[in-house]
Amino acid sequence: MKTPETLLLHICCAPCGGGCVSALQKERRAARLYFSNSNLADRAEFDRRLESVKKLAALCKMELEVDPYDHGSWLEAVRGLESEPEHGRRCDRCFRFSLLRTAARAAETGEKFATTLTVSPHKNSAQIFAAAENMSAFEAIDFKKNGTYAESCRIARENGFYRQNFCGCEFSRRNGALKK
Repeated sequence: MKTPETLLLHICCAPCGGGCVSALQKERRAARLYFSNSNLADRAEFDRRLESVKKLAALCKMELEVDPYDHGSWLEAVRGLESEPEHGRRCDRCFRFSLLRTAARAAETGEKFATTLTVSPHKNSAQIFAAAENMSAFEAIDFKKNGTYAESCRIARENGFYRQNFCGCEFSRRNGALKK
């Protein structure tokens, strides 16, 4: 149910989302999941991650809303930064792209919003918070705290969630392959 007290939680994937949802539920915080991931390299990757997010939503009895996949718009947003390293300016734009889409939905529903991106040890929370600068409805929750990442891993293992080995975009996949 949507209320001003409900948090719209941008969710990147079920493995990250599990611990974040658990932390919010421990605080008795009402939340809805918002899967907005046009950064994902292709529709098949989007669908694989969404399938596990649907399992998480059902497990936690949470509402899930899916932002339509629009990789072309995401590519336009990061144009010129394709060769940037991970954690660089392309990631700044990527985070901002997804958070702006989440902010727009939150504005329509009158909700505050946060993101599961901050739980990952591979993501810099300060960088994510900077990408959300000037988004008044954004709650800067650092989900890395209080063992939330370990809880996310446990929930993912126990429920057989799809665990990807790259951020999601074709550029991070390529950079990961180059490192191996």
